[in-house]
Amino acid sequence: MDDAMREKGPWRRNLSVLWFCTFVAGMAFSEISPFLSLFVSQMGDFSKAQLSLWSGLIYAVAYLVTAIVSPLWGRLADRTGRKVMLVRASLGIGFATLLMALCTNVWALLGARIVEGIFDGYIPNAQALVASQTPREHSGAALGTLVTGSVSGTLLGPVIGGILAQAFSIRMTFFITTGLLMVVALMSGLLVQESFVRVDPASQKNQPGLLRRLADPKLIVILLISTMVVQMGNSSIYPIISLYIQELMHGQGAITVVAGVIAALPGISNILAAPRLGRYGDRRGSGRVLMGCYLFAVLVYLPQGFIGSVIGLGVLRLLVGVSDAGLFPTIQTLLTKNVPVDATSTIFSWNQSFQALGSMFGAFFGGLLAGWLDYNAVFIATAAMLLVNLLLLRFGAPELIKDEAKKAN
Repeated sequence: MDDAMREKGPWRRNLSVLWFCTFVAGMAFSEISPFLSLFVSQMGDFSKAQLSLWSGLIYAVAYLVTAIVSPLWGRLADRTGRKVMLVRASLGIGFATLLMALCTNVWALLGARIVEGIFDGYIPNAQALVASQTPREHSGAALGTLVTGSVSGTLLGPVIGGILAQAFSIRMTFFITTGLLMVVALMSGLLVQESFVRVDPASQKNQPGLLRRLADPKLIVILLISTMVVQMGNSSIYPIISLYIQELMHGQGAITVVAGVIAALPGISNILAAPRLGRYGDRRGSGRVLMGCYLFAVLVYLPQGFIGSVIGLGVLRLLVGVSDAGLFPTIQTLLTKNVPVDATSTIFSWNQSFQALGSMFGAFFGGLLAGWLDYNAVFIATAAMLLVNLLLLRFGAPELIKDEAKKAN
């Protein structure tokens, strides 16, 4: 489908519907994520090291499974359409969340997280659908706008989840999340329209491998690695953020509410910055946005390891949202612009796999570092990792910077 056909298609309506669906999905996911470690602590008498390790493992296992199965779902999406994958993901994750609500020990919770990993992928499939239906001249702004949906939900989710956990219980929050995901499944099935041309499996067999079809495979690989590293930075914090806040508050006060607010703060700046950075990248060059946001991320992650107050941590977490607003959408925009149209879902599924690997490694090593050293070591290690990724982009893909600089001029 060329840009003229995309312009006439329902891409604007899809963007509006999927913005709301990713908003609800983001809210559903984030209602429970910041409190999963506290949920684990209710299932046994664990030492600090054991709790950090179990929290990291339970976070990580879902993403390990997602990394394995995502390419399979991506190939299926190229044959059946992305809309089917949206319904599949929302129903499957809703079922897994219901299982988590019924868990009474860490092994059962681990199994439920494995089920979640098998069906994960709603937001990446929404991104792939929008990318495949939107005219390329609007892709940066569209993807930048779409990401504010999930981020907005992520913003509200921890706050709502924290209030519900304080008023009722963490377990009740799982049941509510299941209901929200059922709403997402219905909206995706009834309201999303996809102009999908089925890919013939026989013709796919006769095509060369995906890497050989790419104009610059090295750039794609570097972008996929960048997705993994950025997600490692984000996920390394999740297993320990509520425990870190509990320590900063000396175990006193409404810890779940404060943890929910702190977890939500990056979403505020992300909502404001993502569309603007997307439009700036469309006009002036996505490479410029990418490099600038990497540098900014290093500068805001490092001091989080030395902060001594909840308020200071909150300010720095607010600034993290600005870097995320430029990193993920820009990487996705560059992937969209540098791959064949009929391979969009496949590339986005690989991107999801690398993102899931980042979530797995980040959560696992975040929990491990916190257990071995302390919570502040996680933030310092994250800053160092993002700096290494920045150098990889600068020296491993200099053509990206040059091409985008020419566009800016």
